[in-house]
Amino acid sequence: MATVHDVAKYILTKRGAMSAMKLQKLLYYSQAWSLVWDDRPLFEEKIEAWANGPVVREVYDLHRGRFLLEDWPKGDVVKLDQDALDTIDGVLTFYADKSAQWLSDLTHSESPWSDARKDLAPGERGDRIITLESMMEYYSNIPPAIS
Repeated sequence: MATVHDVAKYILTKRGAMSAMKLQKLLYYSQAWSLVWDDRPLFEEKIEAWANGPVVREVYDLHRGRFLLEDWPKGDVVKLDQDALDTIDGVLTFYADKSAQWLSDLTHSESPWSDARKDLAPGERGDRIITLESMMEYYSNIPPAIS
């Protein structure tokens, strides 16, 4: 299985520089749609429901303190098979032209993130996991606008 770092490297190689927040949201949607389209997780790292939306801590730990990301220091895009590439490309086609704030707002309106943050105040720190099951259930039941 590929790692989140392989996916992050591919996204930045394919789309160029972007904010750390936007990369995090594109990783989230890549994982979500891989569960639906490919019936498998794209990477094994967990996604946490932070105040500003979904975050993969392993990615955050490498970009902490940086706003703009131009490349990714870890990962190997060769580890991504054709199904993974097709899924990521589909996600990028639909989501990559949106702003980081738009993507964050979208995740806040969807149940995987909001359910994981239940009982937390807006803006309150939290590291609850957004489960693969909640992502699969939610995204497999919405209209396939990007499939």
